Amino acid sequence: MDDHGPRPEDAELLRRTYRAFNARDIDEILATMSPQIDWPNMMDNVRAHGRDEVRKYWLRQFAEIDPRVEPTGMRVEPDGRICVDVHQVVRNLDGDVLADQNVQHVYTVRDGLLERMDVR
Repeated sequence: MDDHGPRPEDAELLRRTYRAFNARDIDEILATMSPQIDWPNMMDNVRAHGRDEVRKYWLRQFAEIDPRVEPTGMRVEPDGRICVDVHQVVRNLDGDVLADQNVQHVYTVRDGLLERMDVR
């Protein structure tokens, strides 16, 4: 992280979220989120609102594909959101690579919890 990196507690919150996602520990992921979380449902190109909708989305996603995400950098945007550079590899359930790309996840963190995430 550079001089514009997130506060240590926010960086750790995000690292914890990525570790839990890659471990498929949905309860741990949801514990990092506001009850009113606003999350992108990339499969249907809509937004999931609230922990229950996010849980349903991930259960469906993990039943259909095997995504892995590794943060490679974090910085604070001028508007205060945290941008995480991510290397993402998505495989089908047979292990074939469907996507191998770098993306950006942009988070709003409030009161120590994730409130919103967007993908660029």
